[in-house]
Amino acid sequence: MTEAQQETAAKAAPDLAALEQEGEIAADYLEGLLDIADIDGDIDMDVEGDRAVVSVVDVKGGDLVGPNGEVLEALQELTRLAVHRQMGERSRLMLDIGGYRDRRRAELRELGTKIAGDVKRSGEPKSLQPMTPFERKIVHDAVAAAGLRSESEGEEPRRFVVVLPA
Repeated sequence: MTEAQQETAAKAAPDLAALEQEGEIAADYLEGLLDIADIDGDIDMDVEGDRAVVSVVDVKGGDLVGPNGEVLEALQELTRLAVHRQMGERSRLMLDIGGYRDRRRAELRELGTKIAGDVKRSGEPKSLQPMTPFERKIVHDAVAAAGLRSESEGEEPRRFVVVLPA
């Protein structure tokens, strides 16, 4: 491998130590928030692909997910800001609480597959409700796996998926 190829590979590969540091900063920040709110919960850290993942598990007391994951999304943004403040770089950290994201992922895959089937039968495009980028990505992947195309339309925070016939 040439020196230029090694540099390109180094830039493309995630910096594991930096992602682990993001996770540590995020875990400390969340631990402080849980203490302030007097909520019990354990924190797990991991690295998945090119992002740090921090999960609050065994949560006791308080709804940290909120309706449609709104509280979770807000806590994720606050945690990303805390990481950014210490590291000086934008964070793509993913926060999960009580396994909400895994359950939501399964629901969205099922939705994407069902809507793709509906669109195949009717031949008409179908628009879904507004979703977060995380949610839209899962639906796009499910629609693609079903052999159809989808696009995102609208402006944040009202951006939504449109499933298109073949």
